[in-house]
Amino acid sequence: MSILIPAPNAAATPSAPARPRRPRRRFEPVAGPLRVVLMLVYAIPILFIVLTSLKDARDVISSQSSFLFTPTLDAYTSVLSNQGLFVAMQQSLTIAAGTTALTLLVAIPAGYGLSRVDSRITTIGLGLLIVLQMVPQTANVIPLYQIFGAWGLLDQNIGVIIADTALLVPFAVLLLRPFFRSVPEALEEAASIDGASTMRTFWSVMLPIARNGVATTGTLVFLMSWGEFLYAVNFFLSPGNYPLSALLAQQVSAFGINWPGLMALAVITSVPILILFVFTYRLLREGLTLGAVK
Repeated sequence: MSILIPAPNAAATPSAPARPRRPRRRFEPVAGPLRVVLMLVYAIPILFIVLTSLKDARDVISSQSSFLFTPTLDAYTSVLSNQGLFVAMQQSLTIAAGTTALTLLVAIPAGYGLSRVDSRITTIGLGLLIVLQMVPQTANVIPLYQIFGAWGLLDQNIGVIIADTALLVPFAVLLLRPFFRSVPEALEEAASIDGASTMRTFWSVMLPIARNGVATTGTLVFLMSWGEFLYAVNFFLSPGNYPLSALLAQQVSAFGINWPGLMALAVITSVPILILFVFTYRLLREGLTLGAVK
């Protein structure tokens, strides 16, 4: 007696899970060479600055010592021995920190309000912010100079801080709005049902969730206000109050340019920004990506 064994059913047999297909990167062939080009565009000037700061003044003008020269730290010694450097660094830190705090104080409520109100007024407000971003900084110098002169704010840090804040608030609002818009409105409704007021909901619910965007915006505002030059030169009447950016410009005189000293000062000026960028790189990358997607 023969026993017929049925053939296994292919549909009933559990199959091995299919490997997830790797998403096709359409721009990958272009992204690699583009990264190399961008790195060269930014790395070559930085390399030139560092090498020039390590040269002697005679080696700068010599075409035969572009890369082969005897390094010296005389330029750094001369720059660090200048007491005005530390005063200028303190001025830059005060202006950058004050501008960041005041900008966030204004931009956070404005960005939250524009993210929760969908109307024609919101559209007009966003359009005005974009227009304000297009106004050149030089167009504001003379009116602000007259206003600060009448208010007694010339030659004071608060005047430069207010001017920088007015310049950077539109940028900060446009950057913060997507972060607040990405927060579900159901969280606000739940807080309202629990009896929380609008202000309590904002401080206890919305702001902690959007803290990544706030930190990203604050970091970018600090980086931009650190290099403040135009307002500082015009609103500070005494050169002793100049920040680092204006101190750099003072190295160019009618008697020539001390290239090693200028480049050494540029390197020293960039060190705090480099340290800040290293510690906030992941925050900037994640925050800007979230803001762009949302």
